[in-house]
Amino acid sequence: MMDMDLRWLEQKGISLKDGMSFTGSNDKYISALQRYFNGYQTNKKAVEDYLNSMDVENFAIKVHSLKSNSRMIGANDLGAAFEELELAAKNNDTDLINKKTPDVLKMYADIIETIRPIGEAQAVKVIGELNADEAKETADKLLEALDDFDDEASAELVEKLKGYPFRITQKEKLKGAAANIGEFMYDEAAELIKEIIPAIE
Repeated sequence: MMDMDLRWLEQKGISLKDGMSFTGSNDKYISALQRYFNGYQTNKKAVEDYLNSMDVENFAIKVHSLKSNSRMIGANDLGAAFEELELAAKNNDTDLINKKTPDVLKMYADIIETIRPIGEAQAVKVIGELNADEAKETADKLLEALDDFDDEASAELVEKLKGYPFRITQKEKLKGAAANIGEFMYDEAAELIKEIIPAIE
């Protein structure tokens, strides 16, 4: 699995370069593609439910997440399409949301079909990668270490927490928390970790 040739994805409009740059390695990229594939049915249903009930606020939150996740795997056109829906939701432009969402969901389905061979392959477990339960436990321990002003334990735990496949926004906040720990700014680091925790799912 580690040696899987992924160059065919480029011919399907998925940027390997961008996907690799966001995830960092072949294994992590494959793992991200598999998570993206596995989340499809749940995410599609959420978008449709929010659209049908015209819950614009939660619709915006969901398509924002899908925008980030799509860009993380290099599906840039789909990411841009979800961003257009996000902006429409923020502007309360329900006409545009109703008009564009079916086409965007069709693009989403096409990407899922493209990556199906990877999504249905044996799951890749990346060394050092945390699942959601492990990440939540690590984050809780990190908050305790920060509360105790334990810089050594805090530094170790924030490095461990980097093993969870966060989206770009959360990765940046985690970097900021690590920098704050290095400067002994424990309260600031804790606030960033608290902002990150809801993204662990």
